[in-house]
Amino acid sequence: MRKLASIQIIKALEGIGGADAIEKATVLGWQLVVKKGDFKVGDLIVFCEIDSILPNWPIFEFLKPRGMRIKTIRLRGQVSQGICFPLSVLPADFEIVEDADCTEVLEIQKYEPPIPACLSGTVKGKFPSFIPKTDETRVQVLQKLLDKYKGEKCYITEKLDGSSATYYIKDGQFGVCSRNLELLEDEENSFWKVARQLDVENKLRALGKNIAIQGELIGEGVQDNKLKLRGQTVRFFNAFDIDKFEYYNFTKFNELFSQLGLETVPVVQTDYELENDIEAIIKKSIIKSKIYKEAWVEGIVIRPYTEKLELMLSNENFNNGRVSFKAINPEFLLKYGE
Repeated sequence: MRKLASIQIIKALEGIGGADAIEKATVLGWQLVVKKGDFKVGDLIVFCEIDSILPNWPIFEFLKPRGMRIKTIRLRGQVSQGICFPLSVLPADFEIVEDADCTEVLEIQKYEPPIPACLSGTVKGKFPSFIPKTDETRVQVLQKLLDKYKGEKCYITEKLDGSSATYYIKDGQFGVCSRNLELLEDEENSFWKVARQLDVENKLRALGKNIAIQGELIGEGVQDNKLKLRGQTVRFFNAFDIDKFEYYNFTKFNELFSQLGLETVPVVQTDYELENDIEAIIKKSIIKSKIYKEAWVEGIVIRPYTEKLELMLSNENFNNGRVSFKAINPEFLLKYGE
C-alpha cells in the first residue's frame, strides 16, 4: 500500500521569487509550497502526498472547496505537490518516528478516478496471484534506490494515461484482467474487445508457454482519450514468464513483441545512465507524446536493461521488488487537474 501520509523531515526551505508569505519546501523528493515561518529545516512533520483524500475533520476544513483532495498545483510559478501539517494533527499516543505511516490513523483515502462502463466488465475473480500487478512507484520516494543504482544503464518509456490491461495463458487457460480483477468475456467490455481485435489469445497460445503480457488500454472512452486516438488499443510494456516468475529484460521483451506483432509503449531513451537526482529525473518527464505530439505525456517509466530485484523495495512495500519506477509529468497533472 502506498503511504499517502507519513512522518517526514523538512529537508530544505527556499524562497520563491516575488513571494513574501510562502516558500518552497523539500520533503523526500517532493517539492511543495508552505507558509513562510510555519516550519524549519529539520522539523518532523506529517506529509500528505498528492492523490490523498483527507477526512472531513475540522482541522482539514480549508480543503472542502477542493473536495478534500490533494492535487498538484502551481503557486506564484512554483509547482507544489503535497501538503505538510504539524505533528499535532496526530493522536497524542501516536509514536513519532520518521517515515511512520499515518495514512490509516488519519483516515486518508486514495483518490481513484471513476471507471467508465466500458471498462468495468463482469468480474470472474481477483487478480491472479501468479502475476504481479502493474504498479510503478514514484521516484520522489526512492532516494535510497537512486543512491544505490546511480550510473546503471537504463531505458525510458512513455507512461500512457489509460487503464492497465493484463492478458495471460496458463496451463491452457486464457485470461483477461483489469488492474485489480480478472474479467469474464463480455462483448461490451473493452479489455476483451481489444483482446479479440488484436488476436491476443491465439498469439499467446502459439508461444507454447505460460506467459502474461501487460499494457495500457488507450483510446476512445478511456481517460478522456488525451492522445486523440480512434477506437481502442493496448500498447504493451511488460512480458512475464509465469513459470519462472520473472519479467523479460528489454532485449527479450522487444524480440517477443516483434514476434507477436503487437505494439509497445513508445521508447523515449535507450542509453540512459541513471542519475542520482530526483529533480533532474522529473524534468525528463516534461515532454510531449510520440503518439500525439500536441499532448503532454503522463510521465515516464525507467528500468534497467538487465532486470533487477531489490530487497529494499519489497521491505518498504513500494512494489514487488522489481527495480522499475515512474516520474509523473507535473505539466500533465496541472493541465488535467490531477
